[in-house]
Amino acid sequence: VGKMGGAKAVAEALAKRAKTAKGAQTISWLLGILVFFDDYANSLIVGPIMRPVFDKMNISREKLAFVIDATAAPIAGLAIISTWIGLEVGLIHDAFNSIHVDTDAFGVFLSTIPYRFYNILILAFILVTAYMAREFGPMRRAEYIARRRQNVTTDLDQGVEELDDMAPKEGVKLSVWNAIIPIGVLIVSSLIAFYYSGYSTIMGGEDTALIASIKASPFSFSSVRQCFSSSDASVALFQSAIFSSIVSIIIAKIYTMSEAIEVWVDGMKTLMITGVILILAWSLSSVIKEVGTAKFLIRYLSGSIPPFLLPSIIFILGAIISFSTGTAYGTMGILMPLAIPLAHSLSPDMSYVVVATSAVLTGAIFGDHCSPISDTTILSSMGAGCHHIDHVNTQMPYAIFISVITVLFGYVPAGMGVPFYIVLPVAIVASAVGLRIIGKRIDVDDQEFEAKLAKEGIHF
Repeated sequence: VGKMGGAKAVAEALAKRAKTAKGAQTISWLLGILVFFDDYANSLIVGPIMRPVFDKMNISREKLAFVIDATAAPIAGLAIISTWIGLEVGLIHDAFNSIHVDTDAFGVFLSTIPYRFYNILILAFILVTAYMAREFGPMRRAEYIARRRQNVTTDLDQGVEELDDMAPKEGVKLSVWNAIIPIGVLIVSSLIAFYYSGYSTIMGGEDTALIASIKASPFSFSSVRQCFSSSDASVALFQSAIFSSIVSIIIAKIYTMSEAIEVWVDGMKTLMITGVILILAWSLSSVIKEVGTAKFLIRYLSGSIPPFLLPSIIFILGAIISFSTGTAYGTMGILMPLAIPLAHSLSPDMSYVVVATSAVLTGAIFGDHCSPISDTTILSSMGAGCHHIDHVNTQMPYAIFISVITVLFGYVPAGMGVPFYIVLPVAIVASAVGLRIIGKRIDVDDQEFEAKLAKEGIHF
């Protein structure tokens, strides 16, 4: 899709629709969601495309880097078709196996999605800041200056495109269909593969009541949900990926067959690090199991921690580890084998364990999101043509602000059993109210603020 220019065509088509600062940020947000399959791809596709649009609208490079970064890992971690899902589902499966609980790991993954409060809130926060035209902290300074200057450029512009491994082949005619067809085939074939895999499993099982129910109404919502829950996610995704790859190779007419296969192999090489991390995570999980770390924590913490606080504690631990190491993958590998057994010991209720599981996945992404040594943080600043430290300094207050909302209005009430359809709207409103209180308008002149900038030698 990248080498055929499909992703670039979609991005350029949407970028042309950006007529205002709000529109540019909304389009960039939408692009980040559309490039859902990989966080690296997000940074390297959206950044170079939207950079001239943001410059034209006098929006700071720091804000572009934030939008790119906040729609990279948070989206890839949520998507049911992405380079992340294999790791996430694999870790969940192994953690439940360690406590001898037979469950559908992919079904648990799906159940965690509404409880990924940080991911969802940071995505909502991008739109809230855009439409309220309010910022705070270093981001307000960057935005205030950018909105009052013309032709924003930096010395980082040169060479950014060289980082884009998915640059289309020279001479290729950009077409949105080069993205829509392969990704559409991937999504549709994945859904079919999930259903067929689960259907085959159920029909080969011994639950006669469930078999009769599905035979009577094979495409009802209940039947589809049961089939998806019983499916083998790894097999289904593999089948759909192979099928959509074949379709992509067929429509890539600018490439010879050997070139198309070479491009496909090059794309697969980028997943090698995911495989390595997954193997290391399995190794670490086995060590943790053998030395009895989970049993130790259960024995000493199960009686001293109020159950409703555990998801928040897991989220904070995940954030600290991920921020320090710069990797969400490694953090998930460390925490998942500990969090699920501990949560299960405090309450065997599956909904409670799901909340604790989501806290691992979300805490890891929060730390990775604002860590200065995270690869996605670095790629986002490069893709936006923004100085890396400026990106870290402007983004961190926003990430911390949303993480506080996540704990106070997300995991604490969720730990008490409050359903997500109440928690999420309240948390989104809380983030908007918080921005209204501490944020200041950037589209209104502030003489006092301009006087401070004048002392730094910045004049308008």
